[in-house]
Amino acid sequence: MFLSITTTGTPDRPATDLGYLLHKHPEKAQAFSTSYGKAHVLYPEARPERCTAALMLEVDAVALVRKGKGKGRGGAPDAALAQYVNDRPYAASSLLAVALSGVFSSAMRGVCNARPERAAQPLPLRIEVPALPARGGPALVRGLFEPLGWTVVVEPVALDPQFPDWGDSRYVRLELESATLTLAEALRHLYVLLPVLDDAKHYWVSDDEVDKLLRAGEGWLPEHPEQKLITSRYLSRRWSLTRQAMERLELVRLAESDDSEVEEIDNAVETETEEEARPTPLAVQRRDAIIAALQACGAARVLDLGCGQGQLVQALLKDVRFTEIVGVDVSMRALTIASRRLKLDRMGERQASRVKLVQGSLAYTDKRLKGYDAAVLSEVIEHLDLPRLPALEYAVFGAARPRTVLVTTPNVEYNVRWESLPAGHVRHGDHRFEWTREEFRAWAGAVAERHRYDVEFVPVGPDDPEVGPPTQMAVFTVRMENEKEKEAKAA
Repeated sequence: MFLSITTTGTPDRPATDLGYLLHKHPEKAQAFSTSYGKAHVLYPEARPERCTAALMLEVDAVALVRKGKGKGRGGAPDAALAQYVNDRPYAASSLLAVALSGVFSSAMRGVCNARPERAAQPLPLRIEVPALPARGGPALVRGLFEPLGWTVVVEPVALDPQFPDWGDSRYVRLELESATLTLAEALRHLYVLLPVLDDAKHYWVSDDEVDKLLRAGEGWLPEHPEQKLITSRYLSRRWSLTRQAMERLELVRLAESDDSEVEEIDNAVETETEEEARPTPLAVQRRDAIIAALQACGAARVLDLGCGQGQLVQALLKDVRFTEIVGVDVSMRALTIASRRLKLDRMGERQASRVKLVQGSLAYTDKRLKGYDAAVLSEVIEHLDLPRLPALEYAVFGAARPRTVLVTTPNVEYNVRWESLPAGHVRHGDHRFEWTREEFRAWAGAVAERHRYDVEFVPVGPDDPEVGPPTQMAVFTVRMENEKEKEAKAA
């Protein structure tokens, strides 16, 4: 992937001062190691009247798979070929943003001891990015950069020039020009907005990403018209982090408008709102409903099928009634994150004996899953293609056959209540489908009949009288059809 920065100059302010500002000498080609490859800095031209610095990042695809998400399109998880056949080596993304911050860290902070006056002054800048993934298209690219003082030229890249009827790809060629911004401001804009346009990150987004966003967004993000979108995408749509960032940005905005310090505003807000109840996130309500159902059925040995990053496993460990908890997921990366979340390497022996994380696919029968009291499929089925559901059904209800199975899935009827969700869109880019209440009940009823279970339905979240709850849960209980099964349950 490639990015170039060009400036022009005069005899008293030569363009080659760009080398001082970037802390990279124009007469040298330099290479820097990164976690996912090698970054090269070179100057295609370096004259007093015009100077161009180029950053080229060579991505190590194997390192990306081993250390990062390895997501082929930046959004579809763990597809078989997407780890190795993808756009990451050439499309500007969070990989390039991280390389920018690492290679030009001093320039991004506006530090230049050799030319401090130039670092503080606006420069005539031209930035070119030949291949930029733009989820939202050219209109969003302009909506993000134009409010910051950039003149934007954005050209969609055709899927195939030989077949114009195929239309445009999701990539664009981007040119930015401005004479009102400092180099540090320009670099901070790119650092934030490149991964925002890609709508993906190659690394796990943790709490410290909020601080990174606020540092890079200082002076421009609090007033940006697309602040909410930028914040949500930059933080990988993690609701808790997005809310935290939005609250801090609002404090910054209020402090600037009141000509006061953020700490003064922060204290005032805490005093006024400390008694106000905050809404419980839907994910927490879902976990609470699952745990309540498991407690009600008396389950002690529990499977979390499609455990992801281990949030439910972590919650179950807090209740000593659950004596054995097994998290199963097809993604080794998800299991690695879950292991870190649970701190398995530092867990005491007694606690560690209660939990196990195993890799496995729910599309196949697995003898390791037999004999458990309960199994949970929380927000799992909607990630499968419909033709693959029968395989999952047999693996769980036919082969493993736990006494209780809990299945949660989004209620598509409730989507009209999400103000931020465009009409006709599913809640997550990887959802293959989202069912109405009637569709979910029909599927669950058929599964129960085929495998001799009884099924009840429980709303999760606010039960809207018109469209129902945001999440629907089915509680399957195996039918006690003979004395041996009754005796086994009693034992």
